[in-house]
Amino acid sequence: MSLTNQAIARIRELIQSGELQPGAKLPPEQELAAELGLGRNLLREAVQALVAMHVLEVRRGSGTFVTSLEPKELLQGVGAAVELLRGDTLLEVIEVRRLFEPVATALAASRMSPHQLALVKEHLDAMRAAADDVELLNYHDAAFHREVIAATGNDTLSAMLDGIAGRTVRARVWHGLVNDRAAGRTLAEHEAIYSALAVGDAVLAQSAAMMHVNTTETWLRAHL
Repeated sequence: MSLTNQAIARIRELIQSGELQPGAKLPPEQELAAELGLGRNLLREAVQALVAMHVLEVRRGSGTFVTSLEPKELLQGVGAAVELLRGDTLLEVIEVRRLFEPVATALAASRMSPHQLALVKEHLDAMRAAADDVELLNYHDAAFHREVIAATGNDTLSAMLDGIAGRTVRARVWHGLVNDRAAGRTLAEHEAIYSALAVGDAVLAQSAAMMHVNTTETWLRAHL
């Protein structure tokens, strides 16, 4: 490993061992550098890298702290990575979505509260009203699925699926569907998902979500 990676590993060890808990403030730079046997410049590089990974955060005037280490923090980088993928690799991500999203939707059907269902319906209604406005369709489509997965109560699953959804890819698909006059079919797939959630039918919800992801995958395979 490079010296910087070794320094990163040393700080991660402090966190993994519990010596530095979520929300804890790091010791002063000079003290931490001496404790870890690192030069101050090397320590700064390691801290900057861990800030980029959302493991640490710098609060101006207060110091450097360990983040909450919650999935929504640590998995933020997934979405940024997905946005850079191209071609067959992007199709691999869609396959991952096909493996997880239908099962997650089924789980949501068994756990969704009336309030959560109402939030899903709000975004479905907004998609209906959006007509051919791709920007609005894209926004409410993402929010629709985010609310569905949030109903599972599994924060790791929510963060992961939100990351692999790929906002740019989603917008590209909506542009294509609108241009092909196929947006109505995709909207109907969202309605099918909502209907299954509304009656708490996990099997039907899983099938409807699978159909929806397959539509996205089919479009991408034809147009990439």
